[in-house]
Amino acid sequence: MKALASLAAKSVFLTAAALAFGLTAAEPVLAEPVAIRFGFAQVGVGNRQFGSSNSAAILHSKGFLAEEFKNDPDISIEWSFFKGAGPAVNEAIANKQLDFALQGDLPAVVGRSNGLKTKLLAASGLRANIYLAVTPKSGIASIADLKGRKVAQFRGTNLQLATDKVLAAHGLTERDVKFINMDFATATAALATGDIDAAFGQADYLALDKQGTAKVIYSTKGDDPTFTRHAHLLVTEAFEQAHPGVTYRVVKALVKAAAWASDEANREAVFEEWAKSGIPADTFRADLDGQSLVYRNTPVIDDFLVAAYRDQIERAKGYKLVRGDVSVDGWFEPSYVNKAIAELGLEGRWPRYDAKGQQQTAAK
Repeated sequence: MKALASLAAKSVFLTAAALAFGLTAAEPVLAEPVAIRFGFAQVGVGNRQFGSSNSAAILHSKGFLAEEFKNDPDISIEWSFFKGAGPAVNEAIANKQLDFALQGDLPAVVGRSNGLKTKLLAASGLRANIYLAVTPKSGIASIADLKGRKVAQFRGTNLQLATDKVLAAHGLTERDVKFINMDFATATAALATGDIDAAFGQADYLALDKQGTAKVIYSTKGDDPTFTRHAHLLVTEAFEQAHPGVTYRVVKALVKAAAWASDEANREAVFEEWAKSGIPADTFRADLDGQSLVYRNTPVIDDFLVAAYRDQIERAKGYKLVRGDVSVDGWFEPSYVNKAIAELGLEGRWPRYDAKGQQQTAAK
């Protein structure tokens, strides 16, 4: 709660500063053309240039960001999608190739530990479920059966430490499992050929279960919400400091996308937008079955999100994935998303959750 109280106080200060910079103006005053370079820590099937399962993907595919800047000839938008996920995004940020990014929690923590100067502006893709798929001949019926088996995992992404929490809850550690580092596409192929016994991954594996290629024997859906994966919209400190007005408008466009993607009247349309990634819409229907769009597509920075990242930091230290001290202090910047929610009349649209994932406020 102290962290959120501090963030709230800082939010008031920065909102005042934002107004001083003229963030409510229709167009920013620019001394020269500005390129908004937006990176995704994901890519569609067959290298399709689309993301999925988050509001940032809607921001791109539905054109919310393009709409926001359509009357600004001096502002251009560049989209990049990374097969190497979060670690590849970190490399691009380090090489000054990106200004904004959709990225998962662990790679962002690692990037911060390595000196990347970023601000976390909004949630995008919260509480993503983890799935464990096994080959039909593996004989694996539970997580406990993974001991000594060959299991694929996309290491360095927000999947890694979330998986470790699941293992710990079932009396196992990483050392008990023969983990093999594979991206999701490679793991899917390896399951089909039987080169591995199992794989931790995302909702894509539901399609394999339907086809009979693999069997999903566990998911975090209905389990402890702290086992799930999280992602966010970030901006580099250099871009934010140079262009606070543009930064605000990017966040406002994301909030509009999140509002559209949180409307149950758009449920099927949301799945069809995400299906542009090449993942069947049926996969998203199954993944979000029993879960509201509001629950998954919230842009809000609350106690739950801050606590989740603080926990990731501690776990990353335990596994020696980060160097030196890493803190969430000064990293989250909720002023932009809070201002956008207020300006768009969306107060109460998304409930807030406490550090343990329990709902604190009701959605409208």
